[in-house]
Amino acid sequence: MENSKLQRIGVLTSGGDAPGMNAAIRSVVRTAIYNDLEVVGIRRGYEGLLEGDIIPLSVSSVGGIIHRGGTFLRTARCEEFKRPEGINEGLSRLGEYDLHGLVVIGGDGSFRGAWELAKKGFPVVGIPGTIDNDIAGTDITLGFDTAANTALDAVVKLRDTASSHERLFIVEVMGRHSGCLALYVAVAGGAEWVVIPERPVNIEELCSKLQSTRHRGKTHSLVVVAEGAMGAQELAAKLQNKTGFEFRITVLGHIQRGGAPTVADAVLGSRMGAFAVKALLEGQKGVMVGSIKGDLALSPLSVAWERKKELPPELMDLVDVLSI
Repeated sequence: MENSKLQRIGVLTSGGDAPGMNAAIRSVVRTAIYNDLEVVGIRRGYEGLLEGDIIPLSVSSVGGIIHRGGTFLRTARCEEFKRPEGINEGLSRLGEYDLHGLVVIGGDGSFRGAWELAKKGFPVVGIPGTIDNDIAGTDITLGFDTAANTALDAVVKLRDTASSHERLFIVEVMGRHSGCLALYVAVAGGAEWVVIPERPVNIEELCSKLQSTRHRGKTHSLVVVAEGAMGAQELAAKLQNKTGFEFRITVLGHIQRGGAPTVADAVLGSRMGAFAVKALLEGQKGVMVGSIKGDLALSPLSVAWERKKELPPELMDLVDVLSI
């Protein structure tokens, strides 16, 4: 049933940016207007909420942004919003702006702030936007597919030069607490090994694998490492000390966050944005939108940090099997 109290909502992006966020914002705005709601954009996340950095949004405000990377509302991390005083100030600001609902697009840190607002009775719906794909309650997060394809493009190009010069490459991708991005890129890029936070690296076994491939006559190899598991420089030093091989290092860094979203992320952002508005219209609060086996569903925001998202174990084995 439609929430008769819902007349004006806000949307913000918080934490790290991710491709597809603009598609989600566009969908939130246009779905809300289609349902006779007013919409405002809160710039720079929770920091902008506390500072009153809001702008009215119309159908034309979000025209042409669906294929832009990043977030046109901009984003920031707000330490003040981690404290009770910041939450209370944010709640007060929402009242001042005459907002009756809020859509928060971001990762688990962003969801924690949204959860605190929801516990005080304010209707908040979250959209999981992070390239790490580390949020439970959804099979895939907004931005992951684009980031994986960006990293894969770099890996494929590095493999070309590795083959030409008979070199060993270590590629460091993002992922402070999750190795999902590294794992998928390793499988798709044909890497010999992947180093991720979820599984301690066995240096002896990795060295043996690299030496074995050399003895077979393979003159180039590729190792993908997630930044949260070990720095590429540290890993290269350990491997070179034991094997005597020389390694070339590439740290992809923030290039993985940028660029136009893939079709998958543009569609996912559009679906999740519309679903979030519909959830607010139905009176939902303190929930996140997730994609489960292709279908959209709602889960409590707290699932994002209370439940650990597991990596597909068969993919780890597949890296080893396919790199023989």
